[in-house]
Amino acid sequence: MDILLIGGLWLDASAWDEVAPAIEALGHRPVPIALPGQGDGATSATLADQVAAVLAAVDAAPGKTLVAGHSAACTLAWLAADARPERVAKVAFIGGFPADDGAAYGDFFEVVDGAVPFPGWGPFEGPDSADLDEEARRRFAAAAIPVPEGVAKGVVRLTDERRFGVPAVVVCPEFTPGQAREWIDGGDVPELARVKRLDLVDIDSGHWPMFTRPAELARILAEAADDVRP
Repeated sequence: MDILLIGGLWLDASAWDEVAPAIEALGHRPVPIALPGQGDGATSATLADQVAAVLAAVDAAPGKTLVAGHSAACTLAWLAADARPERVAKVAFIGGFPADDGAAYGDFFEVVDGAVPFPGWGPFEGPDSADLDEEARRRFAAAAIPVPEGVAKGVVRLTDERRFGVPAVVVCPEFTPGQAREWIDGGDVPELARVKRLDLVDIDSGHWPMFTRPAELARILAEAADDVRP
């Protein structure tokens, strides 16, 4: 099965360089998605452009796909399920949750000159970055790509309730499955409260397991794909 890999804010497709070969070794085809505005120099890219790139990968797959989104891109993965419920076999949310209809995609940090630069490690101190050493932090910050304002402030539009029938799994890195369940049951994640089949899986990492636990993340995604593969 094709496993589409969508990085969150400030990441390009190279974020999956260590995960992809491990997925392939487990019998699936990894497809890291190059998002407009995150690595191609398209500073005027919009959320609609990024959604179109994800849907193009869904449509190009030979069969149903598992769509994995990381952090803010959990919403991109969910938008794919909304637009192509018959083509998406499962959605994996890595370290995040999908935004609601009408919410901004990633309006979390200050816009500077039309883009959202990496804000430094201050907002991510604690469990988010506890497993990143100083060298890893330096490399991340140096490679971080400012996200176009048209992406970060884009408005999420969900239209097809068939998305709730698409199985989903939340991969829990800096938070526990128990915390995730509490947030979902408490009404903090309305979209996931309506998913008919939702699994929660723990991974012992910070917010970026593709860098610190790539083999384990690949195993989790491959097992999620195995669970729905015909």
